[in-house]
Amino acid sequence: MNNYDTMLAGLKDLVDNPTPRVPVALCLDVSGSMTGTPIRELNDGVQQYLTEIQEDDLTRYSVETALVSFATGAECVSDFEMAERIQQPQMQAGGITCMGEGVSLALDLLEQRKNAYKATGVDYYQPILVLMSDGAPNGDPRILNEAVQRVQDLCGQRRLTVIAVGIGPDADLDMLARFSPRRKPVHLHELQFREFFAWLSQSVANVSASLPGDEADLDMDTLDALEAEPWPADTLCGGGKPPHKAIGEGVRKKLIKRPLQGNCGGLIKEKALLLVL
Repeated sequence: MNNYDTMLAGLKDLVDNPTPRVPVALCLDVSGSMTGTPIRELNDGVQQYLTEIQEDDLTRYSVETALVSFATGAECVSDFEMAERIQQPQMQAGGITCMGEGVSLALDLLEQRKNAYKATGVDYYQPILVLMSDGAPNGDPRILNEAVQRVQDLCGQRRLTVIAVGIGPDADLDMLARFSPRRKPVHLHELQFREFFAWLSQSVANVSASLPGDEADLDMDTLDALEAEPWPADTLCGGGKPPHKAIGEGVRKKLIKRPLQGNCGGLIKEKALLLVL
């Protein structure tokens, strides 16, 4: 299927299923420092996230995910799709860390998808951009600075929420802080990809169960706790769910039975989330 056919298929999906969308862009560092165990665990964590999104009665119809990888340059691994349609390749590590190029591509994909929502009259929640990195950027400094400025502008307009997370001892927390003007970066000292993606899938479920325009309940206390100390192994047993606030079943059933349509009276309130790891 070529890009034009893919675009038409995506628009048809929006017409056939007008459930309000939660667009999630995973922007993943696959540079040389991720070789070996890190890239294997990252691949496993992404697959876990996609599986949990598919298994949830609400998120399987509302959450659309795009995969962007960056190393020596940036690549769109998969454009926005429902989780069940994503054929996740096994990402390979190698090259330098072109973080600015990765963020720029992810933001471009988010803008294109928002335009598709508007064109088809589908409501959407604030986009979620997950940027994962274990090191310092060493791509084009001009592109990096432009990406930082785009993020900060969106945050200043309250159209983007940034959660910055650095992986391991070599993560550039100062740079991640530039991408996260409203909260300090979370620093994970171990390869806690399973724990993080379990948290992410539950946070996305919380957003899906809310109403467009409401503040997203991201349970940041749980994520901060992950920075301080790894969760016990049995925390992830039986579905891999971290400790979290229960989602009201009444709200979920109401949204499933009567999905919101249109553009909230012509006004779309964006609440974007940028996760930087």
